[in-house]
Amino acid sequence: MPKMKTKSSAKKRFKITGTGKVRASQAGKQHGMIKRSNKQIRNQRGTTILSDQDARIVKKFMPYG
Repeated sequence: MPKMKTKSSAKKRFKITGTGKVRASQAGKQHGMIKRSNKQIRNQRGTTILSDQDARIVKKFMPYG
């Protein structure tokens, strides 16, 4: 049986934690920071854990994650 393929875009954007959750970078942080409040910029630092519904989709793209 052939190997399953991993979506290249998913492996670049997401990481699977040790407990099986999906870690992703914060959305809305790429440009236009002048419009955002300081509170929003501060809260969007680092990474976040995806919700279970979104994580289920990402895990389909990464069968060996």
